[in-house]
Amino acid sequence: MANTCPTTFARRIGKLLRRIVPGLLIITLSGAIAQAQSEELPQRIDGDIGLGSYYTRSIIRGKTDQVAVLPYGYFDYGRMFMRIDTLGIKTIKVGYGYLEIAGRIRQDGFNADVTSLQGLANRQTSIPLGLGTMQVTPLGAFFINAFHDFNKSNGNLFEVIYVGKLETPQLTFYPLAGGEYQSGEFLRYYYGISAQEAAISQYPAYQPSGALNPLIGLMIDAKLTEEYHLNLYLRRKWLGNAIQSSPIVEQGIMDTGFVALSYRFK
Repeated sequence: MANTCPTTFARRIGKLLRRIVPGLLIITLSGAIAQAQSEELPQRIDGDIGLGSYYTRSIIRGKTDQVAVLPYGYFDYGRMFMRIDTLGIKTIKVGYGYLEIAGRIRQDGFNADVTSLQGLANRQTSIPLGLGTMQVTPLGAFFINAFHDFNKSNGNLFEVIYVGKLETPQLTFYPLAGGEYQSGEFLRYYYGISAQEAAISQYPAYQPSGALNPLIGLMIDAKLTEEYHLNLYLRRKWLGNAIQSSPIVEQGIMDTGFVALSYRFK
């Protein structure tokens, strides 16, 4: 029972998100417009925009680590926001923040174009959409998100992350800690081996259940001038047993990070 309860709960939440997110987007946008009459958010960029070099350690056998130069953003514009890899719209006021409709940019897809993955199908990058909130409290910021993958996996992602803040005149440190839950549907698509794949590849069939992945990280904001800032980010995620036990996974941890130069709008 202990193994099935989280999976059943995640599946129900995923079905709920798949049904309500499109309609809720229309409703909450209408509500946001109406609420804006009494609570006008500044219609200007507030935050950082720049360019960064991003690194992701590959956990898939035979696949090289990913390094890419991409835009960097951590800013608000009215009710719209971008927080590195998360984009969305703020709706109604909730606690110290807002209920948000959000999407996540991920790079979890891969092509089975190496010898070690022969016989496997390509995995397409997920398209996570869902609901979340950023609660900036006197004790720090809490990020809570629930996503459903509207691409091939039809799986669900849930995360809770705490971020603290330590300031010096030139450097600001943001330590973070939390966890991410990935549903069985999500893991079976990316790390599972179907019966058909097992018949023509070197791997046995594998159908994992969900996994909880703890994580810690640190972001450092270095003030070069009042306008220009250098951002350094490092994060380590410990993969759950359901991921580590996959025949195509060769790492028990996933490291990510970036270095970005940005201009701060105020």
